[in-house]
Amino acid sequence: MFHEANNLLGADAAAKLEPNINGTKEVFIAVDERLKTMDGQAVDMEVLSVNPFWFSTDRDVAVKICDINNQKLAEITHAHPDRFAGFASLTLQDPQLAATQLETAMKKMGFVGAAIGDRVGDWEFSDPKLDPVWKKAEELGAVLFIHPQGVPELAKRTQGNGWLWNTISNPLSTTIALQHMIFEGTFDKFPGLKVLAAHGGGYLASYAPRDDHACFVAPAFCDPNIKLKKKPTEYLNQIYYDALVFTPEALRHLVAQVGSSQIMLGTDYPYPWEMHPVDAIMATTSVSLTAREAMLSGNAQRVLGVKV
Repeated sequence: MFHEANNLLGADAAAKLEPNINGTKEVFIAVDERLKTMDGQAVDMEVLSVNPFWFSTDRDVAVKICDINNQKLAEITHAHPDRFAGFASLTLQDPQLAATQLETAMKKMGFVGAAIGDRVGDWEFSDPKLDPVWKKAEELGAVLFIHPQGVPELAKRTQGNGWLWNTISNPLSTTIALQHMIFEGTFDKFPGLKVLAAHGGGYLASYAPRDDHACFVAPAFCDPNIKLKKKPTEYLNQIYYDALVFTPEALRHLVAQVGSSQIMLGTDYPYPWEMHPVDAIMATTSVSLTAREAMLSGNAQRVLGVKV
C-alpha cells in the first residue's frame, strides 16, 4: 500500500508553528509513533510534507525555514527509505531560487517533488512570475503537491460553528488555484507538469461541467487572447488527486470525473479526518478491484517514482 500524507512536518521549528488540534502536534515529529500508526492502518509508505506557511514572510527568513525543513525531512526519509519519501519546501516568493531549491531537492536530497500551498502572496499559480518553477518541475518530473491554505478573504463569513474556515475555505482554495491554472493556460504552457491536489481537488470535480459553459455564457469575462487547447474539464484528467473524499459515493464520482489513474491514497494524518484510509477505498465497490489497487499503490509508484 502507499499513502500520500498531507500537512506533515519534518522539522521541530515548523511543528511549533502548527496549531495543536486534538493533541496532534506532537505526532508530527514522533517517528516511532507514526510508524506504529501506519502499521495499524496497513500503510507501507508515506510521502511527508510541510504545509507551507512562509510565503508571506521575509525572503531570507523563508530561505532558512525551507533549509531546515528540507534538511530535517531528508534525515527522516533517509533513515527510513522503505517507509517515507518527501516533498520539499520551496521559497516560492523567489521563483528563480525556488527552481534551484527544487533541483537540489530532487537530484541531491532524494525528494519526489515539493509542497506548494495554493498561491504565493497575491500571485495565483497561473502568474507568469512562477513559470521558472513550473518549467523546472516539468523538466525534473517533480510532483507539485497543492495543500490549501484557505481563503483569508472569507475570514468573516466563515466564523461561527462548524470550523467553516477549514471545512469550506480549504477545499475552495484548492479549487481556485486549479481553476486559474486551467483557464489561464498554465497546463497548456507546461503539459508535462505533475500537479497533485489534496482533498480530492477541492470542489472542482463536483461541478466540473460548469467550466465548459462559462465562456460561452459570458464571453465578456473571458480573455480572447487565451485560447485553451482543450475543454476546461479535460484538464482534470491530467491533474492528480488524493482520495480524501470520505464516502464511497464521493470517490465513485471522483473516479468517474477524472479517472482512477489520477487518484492516490490520502488522509491528512495526524489530523483525524480519515483514520482508516485503506478501508475507505476498498469500500468503494462500485469501482473495480484493479482500479482500487491502483489508487492504493500503483498510481503513486508510477507518478512519484517510488517503490514499495
